[in-house]
Amino acid sequence: MTADPTPDFPFDRETPLEPPRQWAELREQCPVAHVRLPSGDQATLLTRYESVRAVLADPRFGRSGEGAARISTTDDGGLFNRDRGSGDIPTQGAGHQQWRRLLSRWFTARKVQEWQPRVQAMADDLVDGLIAGGSPANLSAALGFPLPVRVICALVGAPDKDQDKFGHWSTVMLTLTRYSQAEVDEAYRDFDSYVSDLVERRRTDPGDDLLSDLIKVTDSGDGRLSTAQLVTTVRGILLAGHETTSNMISIMVAMLLSERDRFEAVTADPALIPNTVEEVLRLDTTLAVIGVPRFVTENIELDGVTVPAGTTVLPSTPAANRDPRTFPDPDRFDLERENSNRHLTFGTGAHFCVGQPLARMELQVVLSTLARRLPTLRLRDSADDLELRTGGMSGGLQDIWVTW
Repeated sequence: MTADPTPDFPFDRETPLEPPRQWAELREQCPVAHVRLPSGDQATLLTRYESVRAVLADPRFGRSGEGAARISTTDDGGLFNRDRGSGDIPTQGAGHQQWRRLLSRWFTARKVQEWQPRVQAMADDLVDGLIAGGSPANLSAALGFPLPVRVICALVGAPDKDQDKFGHWSTVMLTLTRYSQAEVDEAYRDFDSYVSDLVERRRTDPGDDLLSDLIKVTDSGDGRLSTAQLVTTVRGILLAGHETTSNMISIMVAMLLSERDRFEAVTADPALIPNTVEEVLRLDTTLAVIGVPRFVTENIELDGVTVPAGTTVLPSTPAANRDPRTFPDPDRFDLERENSNRHLTFGTGAHFCVGQPLARMELQVVLSTLARRLPTLRLRDSADDLELRTGGMSGGLQDIWVTW
């Protein structure tokens, strides 16, 4: 019997912070490649910037469809395949744009600027605790995880004391290989029950927060947002609002301290902070384990290859972010790179991450606070000893231990 040549995806890697070697190889030799997912289904992986950007921006292609490849080992195939019924949020067309407009006013540049002093106060409070606990310390647990939870809970109008619940539910719902279908179903039930209860409490005691605003829209009866969609929306915001940013804080610190001259440059010149954050976002290879799939509903040509309708495409943003056709000397961490913010980490087009202004601001606040208050910060262990978070659609790094 001939062995199946289709490689398993995600690829293994030799060191935690560097990309799998296959990305560069495929980008140059086979930029439209077949891969096998943890579910056993096949998908088509894209690794060049222009093709990844084109698919992400194409309004014809949604995240799933009839016959789409299953991503995870669970019976439902994972987050993007799961049938959520009446709570579905439109992912395409006018309905999707209407839903985005309901959220976007809470994530404008002006709104984020108004929130920055509150986020700074939260960061300083957490760094106070980090310092008080003494060196060495687990930066992920002391700062990376709790800060985005506090921020998104304050924005939504939820109590941040429940952060451990959010963390558990998110990890289970984003499983690739770690959890069973029963555990996933339980996480959805518990999270939805929690949000439903939160909605009722906020309905009787409204505040100046996103949830109260969305409740008004739902209760207006104008059809823009049903109660089921409200619950799904709030659950998604609580999940996305802390999961990726929490992981990215740890990744950012690890990337800067792994070659400490990067951190020293920022402490010497805080004006470098915004562009440093963009380089971190561009160069990270650990967070987007699978990425957000697109289901091709009609034939499309990508990099000279015809991809047929019915194909599940994986536009690899971290591979695209290192494409030398777009980013000269792409593997170099350049604190003054002129086009860093062209990266695709937050997507593009109709699905461009609505919360990206808040995420960027949180990362900048964290970096400026650490540079100002802990200029002697170092990794406790070697960068090669860092451990990846595995088994989920959202990756990142395990605990980041630091000294000062």
